[in-house]
Amino acid sequence: MSGEIVLVVDDEANIRDLAQMYLEKEGFQVVTAVSGQHALDQIRQQRPSLMVLDLMLPGIDGWEVCRRVRANSDLPIIMLTARDDDVDKIIGLELGADDYLTKPFNPRELVARVRAILRRSGPGIRHETARRVLGDVIIDPARHEVTMAGSQLLLRTREFELLLALVDHAGLVLSREQLLDLAWEHDYYGTTRTVDVHVAQLREKLAGSILQIETVWGKGYKLVVNE
Repeated sequence: MSGEIVLVVDDEANIRDLAQMYLEKEGFQVVTAVSGQHALDQIRQQRPSLMVLDLMLPGIDGWEVCRRVRANSDLPIIMLTARDDDVDKIIGLELGADDYLTKPFNPRELVARVRAILRRSGPGIRHETARRVLGDVIIDPARHEVTMAGSQLLLRTREFELLLALVDHAGLVLSREQLLDLAWEHDYYGTTRTVDVHVAQLREKLAGSILQIETVWGKGYKLVVNE
């Protein structure tokens, strides 16, 4: 993991400097950006492994940066919000952020989350490589691909992991905490709300397939295969 590039985007110099100091101390290369447009430029030029993104940026804000990045990239994103506001967090997660931190944050926690996300999204990611075939849906972990009726289904890393966890436990009810352990492993520091957001996104993408994610109120979710 050492030497991977982390892009830190914030218009406050003290935040950038603090994050850079702690990340570089742990062996990461750090590049910074002070605005939304600067962040998009740095992504094209530096090709970072992960981005730490402040939401309140001059010009193009963090939400729009996240939206543009997610249009064509699976770049892991940790968003920073100055308010402990669930609305900000939910919007960010719905736009495709992987995690969030509220300012002021502990820089050691930032480093831990960066490491956890890169470990999950790296080449050593867990689970067996055997293909799963359910009717017209084929899940290929080795290729990290899902096809539905012969057409490729574009899933982000966490959506893929969530689908795989549900498929491997088809018909069983999994709590949000269990899904966090299975799809996010044991390194996620946020709330279980992120499971709900990702389930909603996955449902949209599976619409029309034989796979249906059912909500079991008060318990969690289960995958039903309608042959």
